Amino acid sequence: MIDVLTPCAALLMIYCGGSTVRVNVMTQVEPPAGGPTSAATLNELGQTSRLARASSGTRDWLTRRPHWRELSIASLGSVLLAVAMIWLIPPYAVRVLTAGAKTVPIADPAHTIVGDAGDPTAQAWLVGWGGHALTHGLRDLWDTNAFYPDTYGLALNDSLLGYAPAGLIGSGVVGAVLRYNILFVLAFALAFLGGYALLRQLGANKVAAAIAGAALAYAPWRYGHDGHLNILSTGGITLALAMLARGHGLSFTRGYLAERVRPGWAFAGWLVAAWQVSLGFGVGLGFVYVLAALCLITLTAWLIHRPRLSLRLIVGDLIGGLVFTVVTGYFAYAYKHVRELNPDVTRDWDYVAHFSPTLRGLLVAPQSSLPWGTLHNDARTALGDVPTEKVLLCGYALYLLAFAGLFLSRWSPVQRLLLLSGAVVGVLFALGTNGPIYHLLYLYVPGFDGSRTPGRLILWPTLCLAILAAGLVTHLAEVARKGAKPQWSVEAARLLTVPLLVLVLAEGVPDLDHPQTPAKPAAMALASAHAPIMVLPSNDGIDLHVLLWSTDGFPTMVNGAASHTTPNRQAIRDVMATFPSQPALDRLHQLGIRSVVLLRDRVHGTPYEPLLNIPDVPGITRHDVGPDVVYTIDTITK
Repeated sequence: MIDVLTPCAALLMIYCGGSTVRVNVMTQVEPPAGGPTSAATLNELGQTSRLARASSGTRDWLTRRPHWRELSIASLGSVLLAVAMIWLIPPYAVRVLTAGAKTVPIADPAHTIVGDAGDPTAQAWLVGWGGHALTHGLRDLWDTNAFYPDTYGLALNDSLLGYAPAGLIGSGVVGAVLRYNILFVLAFALAFLGGYALLRQLGANKVAAAIAGAALAYAPWRYGHDGHLNILSTGGITLALAMLARGHGLSFTRGYLAERVRPGWAFAGWLVAAWQVSLGFGVGLGFVYVLAALCLITLTAWLIHRPRLSLRLIVGDLIGGLVFTVVTGYFAYAYKHVRELNPDVTRDWDYVAHFSPTLRGLLVAPQSSLPWGTLHNDARTALGDVPTEKVLLCGYALYLLAFAGLFLSRWSPVQRLLLLSGAVVGVLFALGTNGPIYHLLYLYVPGFDGSRTPGRLILWPTLCLAILAAGLVTHLAEVARKGAKPQWSVEAARLLTVPLLVLVLAEGVPDLDHPQTPAKPAAMALASAHAPIMVLPSNDGIDLHVLLWSTDGFPTMVNGAASHTTPNRQAIRDVMATFPSQPALDRLHQLGIRSVVLLRDRVHGTPYEPLLNIPDVPGITRHDVGPDVVYTIDTITK
């Protein structure tokens, strides 16, 4: 029973990030034939085990002074790798693959936005709004300057509030775009670093940990969300898991060791977990539930085995867990409140089915995957509507390494079996309506009935596969060291394993678009002096850009775009299609809207096109500002 609990607790740590209690078990060592193991024999075995770990390159992560050097190098290397993978390598790779037929310049991070010119522009606004709210005492934080007169507009999206401190740096549209591009790169860097730290804590060697980090950061499926910074920001999950595992003295190779407990790391892990949740529930919702499940399971285990717990660890877990719970509850209240205000936010089962992937999606990459994007065009088409939510390719190289890791690994057979089970269950959840068990989440787990995109749960199978792959690579390194002469052992291990790292990274090279950001109309500056305002035409596509433009001063405005359009906002759009009719003017007066901006380059083919040639109308004053028009609503007509 104890032999089984050790890997079970370790696997739960991977999924759930830590616990306030732990099972007091250690990796078992079989006694030699001939009788019981003496104290002297145990001491000798312990020394032999430590020497073996040192020779295999899996020295305890974060236990000696040199670990800070490794941590610093890993952090800097993660950032440099992300800059290279996201910004620098793709243009040269495209040129090589097309034999010079296609040349792509290195993008200007201040005037282009990575991914596309749609959702990223709104997410750049979200980060900017968070910084703006911080400088104004968090006044109107959840209402925002957009979505007027609706309240809690921020809760219609993943808030990205964890990035709010970055919003304090820079201002205006250029500042928002540059800030977003930097955060986009850093999200990949943190995903790599978190995976690396977690696998080092579990017992993998450096190259194996780097392979896991690369698989988690640069899995092809992630590029299907190149417009969703909230979904790409997963590094806090694995980093929190690493810190919590470290703090609780837990690894795959050693089991639980009381002398390895570090309360400070446990407390820091809870804080990182809370920060991850503050980015939003897009990936944070599942993270919250697995943490809660682990606390319940480990509490039960503690009641059975009653291991001695240090007071510092108990205090650190209680305070850290309280911080995590308060942060989670704060955001849960906001998201629950916006659903109470807009009951139709709940997604019905048929709507979820529209976004649910199939098993075929596990073999299909998004368009922005450089190695596979073009080759998988037909396969993506076969997936149906919204293919970006249905492509689930974790990486063919990762699949092969993880499969081999089931048979050859540094991890125990039970640990491998549990990882395989975790990957299978995770895939079944990610299939949504096309799988047999997602319906349980939808019906019985609060929050999942508001999610329309089950495919994003592929994050968890990717994590299991990355750990399996790391176990294989660590084992291969050990075999290479043992089979080579002592003076060549390190080189032999690197010669065998480093090409595998290169292979995983090569498959993860993206081909991301960097479109020019839409220039802010001069008319908005004039209208902003007479807020609240509304920009016409208004739809989710145009309003994404209007949100970005509003980062220059954050004027109160009707415009806004989210995954859900509230009935009130749609009603305003509908009546404004008749502007400057009397019903439209009455509605403007009722809401206190003082300015309306008409964008000339967006009105072609819309009901607003005739407005360009309409002279002054009683009750409004027309101002031509460049190609656009500003209508000031006269207050005397109210």
